[in-house]
Amino acid sequence: MTRASRHAHQEHGFLRSVRLVRDRIPDGSRYPFSIPAVRALEALEELDLHPKVTFLVGENGSGKSTLIEAIAILAGFNAEGGSKGFNFATRRSESELHTALRLIRGARRERNGFFLRAESFFNVATQVDELGVSEAYGGTSLHEQSHGESFLALVKNRFKPQGLYLLDEPEAALSPARQLTLLARLHELVERGGSQLVIATHSPIVLAYPDATIYHLSDDGIAPVPYEDTEHFSLTRDFLLHRDRFFRELFRADDEDS
Repeated sequence: MTRASRHAHQEHGFLRSVRLVRDRIPDGSRYPFSIPAVRALEALEELDLHPKVTFLVGENGSGKSTLIEAIAILAGFNAEGGSKGFNFATRRSESELHTALRLIRGARRERNGFFLRAESFFNVATQVDELGVSEAYGGTSLHEQSHGESFLALVKNRFKPQGLYLLDEPEAALSPARQLTLLARLHELVERGGSQLVIATHSPIVLAYPDATIYHLSDDGIAPVPYEDTEHFSLTRDFLLHRDRFFRELFRADDEDS
């Protein structure tokens, strides 16, 4: 495939945007519709998704995992993770958000896809074994590898070109060096394979993927933010450059008590 043709077929992703349908909200004061970032979707006509990589960032409880879960369900994936062929539920815990969202699709249709969520990956690995499809994941049971090795085995073997991949905290099991390996594989999927990714992350390494759209979810709502303006970048940079100052502040209470 030529560079021109790759560019042409990625002008729009498989998913162009997501929209909150106000008439489908049963009770705005009830979770998850009470989350500030979710409420903020009401004011937006659509939340645009980058044709290559979109990041969702924010503190715990900001709604990023809730939003990516809802997008995954609407795109046809199992709520606990896996491919579109997976249909299992260890414990029903998905929110109602997907019932009030609408996905705006592009002209292209994905040929492959996967929803990876760190918190339920063990259940997905069990399902792979029970279905007898370990060959598609590298030939070795995901349970017979370390957590990080199984994550990378999934991404290297199961993730194929022309795919829609939704990842919730993929860095959870990965060392910094392995996060760089992950970035290289994601870049290959995007630039050579025409894939699209939506990723919820806390990792400043993963978040550094170039030319991606980053949405910050907070008590103030949801808004795009440059990489250098994210707390993930600025806090990590400042800590590495001035860790002694951070330690003085963090340990001050203990020193005063002693």
